[in-house]
Amino acid sequence: MQSFVLLASLCGCVLCSGWPFQMQCYHCEETLLDNDCSAPKFIVNCTANIQNACQKEVIVGENGVSYRKTCASFSTCLIVSAGYQSFCVPGRVGSVCISCCNTPLCNGPRPPRISLAPTHPPTTLLIITVAMGTLP
Repeated sequence: MQSFVLLASLCGCVLCSGWPFQMQCYHCEETLLDNDCSAPKFIVNCTANIQNACQKEVIVGENGVSYRKTCASFSTCLIVSAGYQSFCVPGRVGSVCISCCNTPLCNGPRPPRISLAPTHPPTTLLIITVAMGTLP
């Protein structure tokens, strides 16, 4: 009975203190890839409660774009990112852009762009054109 009470007490302490938060990020080092190393094989578990962010570096070289992705401390990443801000000129050879984020797998692929331009003429314009008899 005493061992049960001791075990229950220990479990209660563990549950009260909470489990450590473990971030997941994409990780690759200076890889020249077409897919920006965002495949599942590049996912790693970061050091719990220390590496609480993901970092992404985009480096434009003469041979193309390379990516460096890793786990990081959010505050350290922000300091490094600010230090490289003047070197970030997307598309220019020699550019180094560093970004930081603090949600799981946030240094992965960029979401697709959403175009706000209509892909077909608006219905009202088509109706007016038909009514005026100018539609070929």
